[in-house]
Amino acid sequence: MAVDYTLMTVSSPSVLIAGGGFTGLFAALQLSRLGCELPVTLIDQSPRFVFKPLLYDLLSGEVEADMAWPRYDDLLSDTSVRFVCNSIQQVDLLNRQVVLSDGSGYAYDYLVLGLGGTAGYFGIPGAQDNTFKFRQADDALALGRHLQQCLQRAAQSPTGAERAAQLTVTLVGAGPSGIELAATLADLLPQWYDRFDGDSCDIEIIVLQRNGEILEGVRSEQLREIARAALGNRRIAVDLRLDAEVQAVEPGRLYYYQDGANHIIETETVIWTAGNSLHPLIQSLPVAQRDRRGRLRTEPTLQLPEYPEVFAGGDCAVMAARPWPATAQVAYQQGMAIASNLALMSKGKPPEPIDISLRGTLLKLGMETGAAELYNRFEVKGYPGHLIRHATYLSLLPTPVRNLKVGAEWITDEVFKQVLDA
Repeated sequence: MAVDYTLMTVSSPSVLIAGGGFTGLFAALQLSRLGCELPVTLIDQSPRFVFKPLLYDLLSGEVEADMAWPRYDDLLSDTSVRFVCNSIQQVDLLNRQVVLSDGSGYAYDYLVLGLGGTAGYFGIPGAQDNTFKFRQADDALALGRHLQQCLQRAAQSPTGAERAAQLTVTLVGAGPSGIELAATLADLLPQWYDRFDGDSCDIEIIVLQRNGEILEGVRSEQLREIARAALGNRRIAVDLRLDAEVQAVEPGRLYYYQDGANHIIETETVIWTAGNSLHPLIQSLPVAQRDRRGRLRTEPTLQLPEYPEVFAGGDCAVMAARPWPATAQVAYQQGMAIASNLALMSKGKPPEPIDISLRGTLLKLGMETGAAELYNRFEVKGYPGHLIRHATYLSLLPTPVRNLKVGAEWITDEVFKQVLDA
């Protein structure tokens, strides 16, 4: 569908960015770096940006909170971007307005939708109320506190059954988040339990996956094999249970079905990493063109066909011509591309189709252990894989501490050159 650029010819146009995830934040930073004169307002309900790939490192203490969880005010301090910390109650596409929870509203000429997804529980009884999420920094910190309390109680528990439940950690979902978290906990929990003079052999980490494959969506079978091997080679071997369908979750107990039989896990910790649901605000938008999951279909320029003044990226959108995986590296590049197109349009020029470069897959597979698949050709594992992953994310981290250049590539050429020349 052709875009009518006359919609954009308004005086003093402004940009409103709804959601400060990778797409929204990097769109704002890139607009500033490009010297775009459009007034930009970024709205997010949290005062801090969550660098989600480093949540595992935040949990384990391998990075400081300010790296994985920096404040928007700090990130935007050297820009002209206005940050508003508030919840968005309504997006009115017809009247080009956004209404906040306090009743205030913001008009816009251009809108960037970067609203991330929410945890999806698939209607499983008790799943939402009796499990831990792992999506925000608060989630990681709360989980860490809970696990340390469980370990302390286990060290003091008088009975074997009570101790076993405290020491059993169950993760639902074997995608990248579940696998990375399980591998991290398999190294981390024994270290924590040592402080209470506990026997780490009593700790059990279980991963339940409803189908027969881990890391679904990862194209490299070799990378999956590396991950499977890593789960078995941690200080605590991870018990991976495939084709296991969770039936219900109660306090202290999880029910699942596998191999034609019903099973029960007595556990004080269930972590939900099983999938995403669309943000309620995205679900409520009067947009007809969506995929089967309800995500907004976009043009190659990342504009909505029905509302060409609106751009969308990240978990809430999918490009009709070529769907990209909903990963941080894709959302980051989408934010940069949206900013470039807004800068073009502010000068009366048409936006350009974007091109996403998938340069690799990075996984954390334990403390100071990782795996990196580069250009779908090279797999690097162990400590070298950890170094590549760590260097990559730190180079991308949008914080003044790192003196980040916002235009940095997803994985720095220097890092890749060292690997390819090795």
